[in-house]
Amino acid sequence: MRRYRSDNSEVSCCVKYVVFAFNAIFWLVGIGAMGIGLWAWSEKEVFRNLSALTHITVDPAFIFICVGFTVFIMGFAGCVGALRENTYLLVFYATFLGILLFAEVGIGVLFFVYKDWVKEQVALGLEKYIMVYRDDPDTQNLIDWVQEYLLYCCGILTPDDWDKNQYFNCTSISKGSREACGVPFSCCKPKEDWVRVQV
Repeated sequence: MRRYRSDNSEVSCCVKYVVFAFNAIFWLVGIGAMGIGLWAWSEKEVFRNLSALTHITVDPAFIFICVGFTVFIMGFAGCVGALRENTYLLVFYATFLGILLFAEVGIGVLFFVYKDWVKEQVALGLEKYIMVYRDDPDTQNLIDWVQEYLLYCCGILTPDDWDKNQYFNCTSISKGSREACGVPFSCCKPKEDWVRVQV
C-alpha cells in the first residue's frame, strides 16, 4: 500500500524563496572566498612546496579558505534545505547557526572579561606577523594595509617593534640589509605632494 504525503506545510512560498535567495548569495560568497584563498596559495606555489605552510595559522589565504568553506557549507545547507524543504538540512542549518550565535556571544563575553589576556595574545600574534613580514607576500600586504589605512600606526605599540624582524633589525647591517634599523614604507606618512617611486 502506497502512502502519499499530504501537503499541509505551514511554510509560505515567499519565505521559502527569500531564505533560498539569501543562502544562495552566501553560498556564492563562500565559493568566492575559497577561490580567492586557493588562488593565493597557487600564486605562492604552496601546492608544489608544502614546506611553505610553516606559518599556516597566520596565513591570510588559509583564513580565506577556512571561512569560505564554512560559509559554503552553511549556504548549501540553507539553500537546498529551503528549496527542497529538507528537514535534515534545515535542522543542520538551524543548529549550526545557533552554535555560531552562542559562540560569538560567548567569545564576546570572554573577550570583555579577559581583555588583558586578549591584548597579550593579539600582541603575540602581531609579533609573529612582524617576524615573517618579508617571508610571505600576503602577510606583507596585510600588515602594510593595516598600518597605512586601518590603524595609521607603525608596529604593535611603537616603531621599535620592527627590531624583531630579521631584515629591519639593526644587527642586519652586518648582513648587508638596506632595511636595517628601519621600518616598512607603510609606516611613513607621505605628504600630499610626494610621489612614491619604486627603487
